[in-house]
Amino acid sequence: MMDTGLKLAFAKDESFLGGVRRVLDARGAGVWWLGQSGFLVAQDGRALVFDPYLSDSLTRKYAGTAKPHVRMTERVVDAAALGALGVIDAVTSSHQHTDHLDAETLGPLLSANPQARLVLPAAIREFAAERLGPGAAARFVELDDGQSARVGGMEFHGIAAAHNAVERDALGRCRFLGYVVQWSGTTFYHSGDTLWHDGLVPALRRFKIDLAFLPINGDRPERGVAGNLNGVEAARLAHAVGARRVIPCHYDLFAFNTAPPDEFIAECRALGQPCQVLRPGEGCSF
Repeated sequence: MMDTGLKLAFAKDESFLGGVRRVLDARGAGVWWLGQSGFLVAQDGRALVFDPYLSDSLTRKYAGTAKPHVRMTERVVDAAALGALGVIDAVTSSHQHTDHLDAETLGPLLSANPQARLVLPAAIREFAAERLGPGAAARFVELDDGQSARVGGMEFHGIAAAHNAVERDALGRCRFLGYVVQWSGTTFYHSGDTLWHDGLVPALRRFKIDLAFLPINGDRPERGVAGNLNGVEAARLAHAVGARRVIPCHYDLFAFNTAPPDEFIAECRALGQPCQVLRPGEGCSF
């Protein structure tokens, strides 16, 4: 096998898809890390995808610049191949940054799943329609902080995110969101990109969160990009809101904007907070 210098995914391409199909066919329940902030969740023979980025569009965009987006870990799966499963009912985008709103990823997923809806902040509707093409807007489910919407059997709740601040548009709508999703008796929280802010814990404590997906790459201004929770903060947030389990994300994709999960793991242990660290392409039950 040729050495590409990339970290290997736990499973990729057909190996990854085969594992997903087995769970779907058995009508079991599973979650897989797609890399960066992307997760695939499956149960009852259907699927939800949180904030997928399955291309190299950013690497190409920033090649030769002062902020090269050099990939660290190999891609788990081609977006068209993932879409071809045909069972995706909802995809989320938490904000307009390309690693959360990537046309090369979302286009194939939505095209192959005509029933799927794209859940996104109402504040970025026009931006998303321009990036994805005018026909995509008919697939949007638009939310704001405190608003809810049903997509298939899933109930989505918008939660304000701070990246780095809780920014609002001229209509007062949040530009950055996280999502609580209640689906078949399980409650998920995907924070999107966020730092800790005053309203976050109160907004989340009213939900009994079973599984939280939180970024750990931290906030370092010298990187020249908006920041996130670091590992210690992510562990403490999960503990503060009573999450039954937390999985870290938003690391090991781009070399300039990453952090190891060691501090996250140590803080979870110190707090007695259940956690699970996945490799890209790896899954677990819930």
